[in-house]
Amino acid sequence: MNFLNKMERKFGRYAIPELTKYIILCYVIGYALEVFQNMTGVGIMGYLALSPYHILHGQIWRLVSWVLIPPSGLDIFTIIMLLFYYSLGTALERTWGEFRYNVYIFSGILFTVIGAFLLYFIGGLQISLYGASIISTYYINLSIFLAFAANYPDMQVLLYFVIPIKIKWMAYLDIAYLAYNFIRVSGYGAWAVRMMILVSLLNFIIFFFMTRNYKTISPREIHRKQQFKKAVHPKMTPNITKHKCAICGRTENDGDDLEFRFCSKCNGNYEYCQEHLFTHTHIK
Repeated sequence: MNFLNKMERKFGRYAIPELTKYIILCYVIGYALEVFQNMTGVGIMGYLALSPYHILHGQIWRLVSWVLIPPSGLDIFTIIMLLFYYSLGTALERTWGEFRYNVYIFSGILFTVIGAFLLYFIGGLQISLYGASIISTYYINLSIFLAFAANYPDMQVLLYFVIPIKIKWMAYLDIAYLAYNFIRVSGYGAWAVRMMILVSLLNFIIFFFMTRNYKTISPREIHRKQQFKKAVHPKMTPNITKHKCAICGRTENDGDDLEFRFCSKCNGNYEYCQEHLFTHTHIK
């Protein structure tokens, strides 16, 4: 993380604000191009795919044009899902800051491009073209969801607008389904599909392991904590908390995974847990 801090101080001013909005705009353009293709019969979408063979033969726009390809067909559920991802991406940008969120998204795009070229150089033209047909921003969107779940695991959402469920359980289901598809895929190009899944989610994998605090589970640290508990009598430890949610009243003593943030839009020093940070009514 020290590396990111140095990069942010040096290049932070170049970060794109509200990046999620531009991702959604790319999808809107992609859906419009699909409608144009269906109306005219011109296979314009085929010229957008990430194909290393065609890139190396002069069609360099494919390095970026593939982000216009929507992850699924346009219907009411897709619109709801895009709005959901917009809210998640905006919340992540507020939590991390514009620069780190930019790094996270663009690293996912970069890893996907690198993976496509690896397919081409290792598997040849045919397997590369097969891989290009499955490349989209679907897994990059999934990485946004997984990153949000890692930051706010206990935040509740309404599944199908009815069932309240913590977002971490939805993330576990997504990971299980992803692992199932990763193992189940077979036939021609199966390893290409697996490779594209891995490289597309590599930004989340790196983020997950970089943000773990491994020092707390080291034998030396565990021994130090045990010795400290023996040395300090429980009655001498005052029951004072540093954080308290202004909505539900929970403190850091109610769970090790709870996180608290102050709201800049509320008048006064009001602190909220991760479940109520983006859902509370601002105090004016």
